[in-house]
Amino acid sequence: MSPSPDTIETATSTVPVAGGELLLTRFGSGPRTVLGIHGITANAMSLRAVARRLGPDFTLVAPDLRGRGGSADLPGPHGMRAHAADCAAVIHALGSQPMAVLGESMGAYVGVVLAAQHPLLVRRLVLADGGLPLPQPPGFMPGADPAPVVEMVLGPAVARLSRVFTSRRAYLDFWRDHPALAEDWNQDVEAYLDHDLEACEGGFRSRVSEAAVRADAAEQLTDPDLFTQALQSISCPITLVTAPRNLLNQPVPLLSEAVIAEWRARLPNLTVEMVPDVNHYTLMMGSQGPAILAARLAAR
Repeated sequence: MSPSPDTIETATSTVPVAGGELLLTRFGSGPRTVLGIHGITANAMSLRAVARRLGPDFTLVAPDLRGRGGSADLPGPHGMRAHAADCAAVIHALGSQPMAVLGESMGAYVGVVLAAQHPLLVRRLVLADGGLPLPQPPGFMPGADPAPVVEMVLGPAVARLSRVFTSRRAYLDFWRDHPALAEDWNQDVEAYLDHDLEACEGGFRSRVSEAAVRADAAEQLTDPDLFTQALQSISCPITLVTAPRNLLNQPVPLLSEAVIAEWRARLPNLTVEMVPDVNHYTLMMGSQGPAILAARLAAR
């Protein structure tokens, strides 16, 4: 019997990093290995749809970043430098560098720092709706508390972190009402949510550390120079794939045309592509975005 198109050979392992061990998920078993880096409140299973579309020649390896999924108990410090150091340890452990790297959302910023600080480890960088410095929100002052901005941008994704759900079904129902997923629910979304969930007193909760999310988001808001300097030092090819709708499915892209135009002019190694009719989530887990990301990641 042939496997379902919604399945892929999956295995887990760990890699030693500062403070403990990072959980890795391997999708596929092909000879060409690529690295996937998930977003700020996500986990490795958000790369599953892309991995399935890479084909039998590939293995996609994705860590649960510290503070998320099976790496939730790893201590800080958090931030893009710490995550990049963890990803460098993963690539060294795999022994197949330089490697093509896909980073989604916050993972794109981790990928930028990784490619800048460890240029011999990254052959090609694919950024999914992230990686370019974002202008600070109107009215946000240096030194101000970034928490309200984090909640405004991430919406239900961060609101769930402090909640206990009575059952797995209740957790899925919470996400079924999310405006970005309500019309594009599928098995990849459910696999991603299953990996996020753990039993606790009173029911179930997300395994994502709220403290880790807030620390990472605060750095992205308050240290844009980190990404500016990193991008300017990267020499490998960079492909940015964007969505025309944001995290709440509103018709406003996360990366504005002005931001993209600025960086197109500054980086001769940057190629930009927008996937029509997707949002920030369905770019990774919908029907058409994963195929495009897989093709860009597989390019020689």
